Order: sequence, then structure tokens, then C-alpha cells
Amino acid sequence: MSARGRDPLSGRAAVAGIGATEFSKDSGRSELRLAVEAVRAALDDAGLTPGDVDGLVTFTMDTSPEITVAQACGMGDLSFFSRVHYGGGAACATVLQAALAVAAGVAEVVVCYRAFNERSGRRFGAGVQHREPSAEGAALGWALPFGLLTPASWVAMAAQRYLHRYGLTPEAFGHVAVVDRRYAATNPAAHFYGRPITLADHAASRWIVEPLRLLDCCQETDGGQALVVTSVERARDLPHPPAVVAAAAQGAGRGQEQMTSFYRDDLTGLPETGVVARRLWRTAGLGPGDIDVGILYDHFTPFVLMQLEEFGFCGRGEGADFVAEERLPLNTHGGQLGEAYLHGVNGIAEGVRQVRGTAVNQVPGASRVLVTAGTGVPTSGLVLTGDG
Repeated sequence: MSARGRDPLSGRAAVAGIGATEFSKDSGRSELRLAVEAVRAALDDAGLTPGDVDGLVTFTMDTSPEITVAQACGMGDLSFFSRVHYGGGAACATVLQAALAVAAGVAEVVVCYRAFNERSGRRFGAGVQHREPSAEGAALGWALPFGLLTPASWVAMAAQRYLHRYGLTPEAFGHVAVVDRRYAATNPAAHFYGRPITLADHAASRWIVEPLRLLDCCQETDGGQALVVTSVERARDLPHPPAVVAAAAQGAGRGQEQMTSFYRDDLTGLPETGVVARRLWRTAGLGPGDIDVGILYDHFTPFVLMQLEEFGFCGRGEGADFVAEERLPLNTHGGQLGEAYLHGVNGIAEGVRQVRGTAVNQVPGASRVLVTAGTGVPTSGLVLTGDG
């Protein structure tokens, strides 16, 4: 790795505002409008105005250009704008980009946003359709002819190997779904508010791609989420306690592809997550035992178990027992399985609420939160802490 010590970004920036639209299956409005609503809500939460913003960060997949969002929100000049690739893997990296800009003095107030009509519009779960030839798409050519056409099918390959390696059954994945849905059931913003599930419900749900069942797969959601990042010093003068970026990292592993890294020596781990984990722990000066809440990207349940193992919360093959025994509060908003699928940005917002002490399912005394981004792709992560 290029960085061997604690990087100087730690403690230089904070998330000072969070805002979102409602999460639905049919928003009835454009993705641009969703983005603007979320950005304005985040600025209101931070006690700032559009005129205070001089930077914007989003995903390469987002359809709302930075300059268009700036115009629609009534912002002025921008001195920084950036996009991060690899779908959900970009979530925490947007905050990293914003924090880098703030720490370098390139911008003072940067808003990260993600908005889409992922249910009523383009549905990622529909798989690869009309893909233009590209170097990036070439890797898919080794999987598509054999029927691996969707994200669920790509994850199922690794999940099946994981079960085989550790002598487990698909019930191992059900523990993640049950925990997420339990928290979602008490979160009024969640799609599955008031609807917890049991392991029996998980086992009874229909197969999507064995060994994944319906309840192993995240939702498809319409909505928007935004975050305001500024310096810790400025954040201290704003309405809410700062959620300090104690560490932020990106990672891609050897032999990395986008969810089809089947030619590595081992399919039962997530090397890209391991890269992020090592960087986060080193920069934050923390370890698994120091974390109060884990907000782990849960587009599919098997990769939650693998993330826990890569971060060192438990041994290889022990993720299911770790979740079942509730050794760490996980996805207290309900996750993407229970609250909404916003490419993980809503998970960052939950991390901020936990640090502030304002979460619906607040963990008493929570001051150190791990947040992760999309798995199976080049990814990213954050450690958020209280101020001091």
C-alpha cells in the first residue's frame, strides 16, 4: 500500500448536515428534483444557505450534473466538483473527496448527493442490458454467456462458495436480514416500517439465485440523500454536533473487477474491503473493539458477513454467529434491506445521527461509527466520531 502511517486527513473535516427526500417506490418527480430537495434539506439541517456552498460531489452514475444542481438550488460559484465511480462503492468516497477538498482549502462547504428513481425508472436489478463495448465491460463477457446477468447472480457465486467453505446453510445469511428488518420496523422513514421478519420468513421467501432468497436482496428505491461537509472548526458553530471524519479510505484489490472477480484465488472474502479496513484502522487509531455501531453496506446479505470478517470483528466463516449473537449494533436505520436502497448514502446519514445522538434506534453513548460502501466493487469506508 502507498500509505504506511496515519494520513493527515483525520479530524480535518466533519459532516455538518444531512437531508433526504422520502423513500418510495414511485417518486412521481425527476431525479434532478429529488437531488435538489435532498441538498436543500441537508443545507437547512446544517444551518447554511445555497450561497455558502462552493463544492459538490456525487457518483458517476448520477444523472443530475453538479452545475445543474447548483443552478436549481440557487448556488453561486463552485471551486470544486468531483464524481466517484463504481456504483455503491462510491458512497463513502464522496465524503472522502469532500473532506480532501476542505482540508486542502480548495473548498469550504461541499455537498455530497445521490438521487435516483431506481424503482420507477432504471432498475439496477434488471441486470446488464444494451451494454456498449468497453474495456470495463469486457470482464462481463466472461460471465454473461453463462447466465450470470444480474448483481444477484454475481454475488450468488461467491455466496455459494462461502457456504461450502465453512459448512454453512443459507440460514447463515438470514440473520442479517432479520436484524435489518427489526431496526427498520421501528424507523418511520423505512419502507418496511412496522414489518419485522423472522428466520422462518427468510427461509420461506422465494429463491432469486441460489443460495440467495428474496429477503437476502436489497430494495429498489426512489429518493435522494445529501450530506454537507465542512471543516471541524466551522461545523462547531453550526446547529448540530459535528460528525468528525476520523478516517476515510478507498480500496481496490488485486484482480479486481466489478462484482465478477471470480478469478481470484479465493471467492470467500472481499480483498477490496480489506484494503479499506487496514487504512481506516491505521488512520483512526482504532480497532474493531472500539466501534459502537456498524453501518455495513447490505445490498446482499452474504457480503455483510464477509465485511465483518475483513474488518476483523470475527474470524473467517464466523460472521453469521457474530450477527446472530448481536455483538455489535448493525444497520440501526434498517439498512438497504429495510430502510431504502440509496447506494449507501443513507447509511452515512445514519452514522451521523448515531454520533449526534438523534437516531430513531439510538445506541446509548455511541461516539464511534464505522460506515462502509458497496462491496464486490472498488469500495470505500468511513469512521465517524464525536468532536473530542
